[in-house]
Amino acid sequence: MSKTSTRPTATDDLTSRAEPLMELLRGHDSLAIVCHDDPDPDCLASAFGLKRLARHGGITDTGVLYGGGISHRQNWAMIDRLELDLRPYDPSAVRSADLVAFVDHSVPGRNNPLPETAEVDIVIDHHPVENASGVYVDHRPSAGATATIVTQYFRELGITPDERIATALLFGIRRETMDFVRRSTTLAEYSAAQYLHIFADLDAIQVLSESLFSGVTLDTIARVIDSRECRGSCLVSSAGRVPDREAIPLAADYLLNLDGTNTSVVFGVVDDAVEVSARTLDSEVHVGGRLELAFGEWGSAGGHRDMAGASLPLDGALDDDEDLGPVEDIVTRLAFDSLDDLT
Repeated sequence: MSKTSTRPTATDDLTSRAEPLMELLRGHDSLAIVCHDDPDPDCLASAFGLKRLARHGGITDTGVLYGGGISHRQNWAMIDRLELDLRPYDPSAVRSADLVAFVDHSVPGRNNPLPETAEVDIVIDHHPVENASGVYVDHRPSAGATATIVTQYFRELGITPDERIATALLFGIRRETMDFVRRSTTLAEYSAAQYLHIFADLDAIQVLSESLFSGVTLDTIARVIDSRECRGSCLVSSAGRVPDREAIPLAADYLLNLDGTNTSVVFGVVDDAVEVSARTLDSEVHVGGRLELAFGEWGSAGGHRDMAGASLPLDGALDDDEDLGPVEDIVTRLAFDSLDDLT
């Protein structure tokens, strides 16, 4: 891995960020791009956008790797329709690469398969974190999507994305912003989408947009509606045991449609962890901070003002057939405690 820093600072204007990235890429032969666990469309699009930029920089050997699994129907549809070539995480592929990149996440060991001690060369992310580090770091919590940042690289460098990459980036932005209605959406997302619209396959975008809800997701939504507990404008609900992690944030999004609900917290047990997702329509609430307050000492927690998540390891404390009642009671209480001023 390279050790010469080309890190942009928070005060750099946008036109100063792509060229330092290309300077780092040039002169290297291989790159491992590591997606976060269970990568979503924003992460996938950003990874393959970076792969295309790496090829422009002369890197001919780029692997896109992911941790966790690919379980959500829409993510599989995106991979199949756009023929995205990615592989499960392989430590040897990372060790042998000249450069290692994170897209849409920042910290080794946090929602990714790398050990906490790993060194990463390139970090491109829009999620709020305090300790992103690398040789090149473009960390913009103000951006509505990581795919927006990657799209800006193409524009600045004068590289035209091919139809497949443009489609991936446009779909990634649309999903991350919930079709531009999420409060974290900025003018940069609209500008990036307008640019990509020229090159993207809009029929593919339509097909992918219609592949959102799987049977597992619909079952999860039905369970959280049935088990919801409401206090004031806040709602907390357990999905029980969930085979598809991605169903939890989709359920949290859906519950905001219920009359009188401004903030939703949905959680479920996935494998050996409690996965939590929060959403809010309340401009006075920062759900990332609320989840960090509620669950930070039990696992990883945080996120944006209007969308956030937490992952709480169980470390084998629950058998597969064990009653979830005590765990559900604790998580519900902690969630409502963090929202106490709103209830």
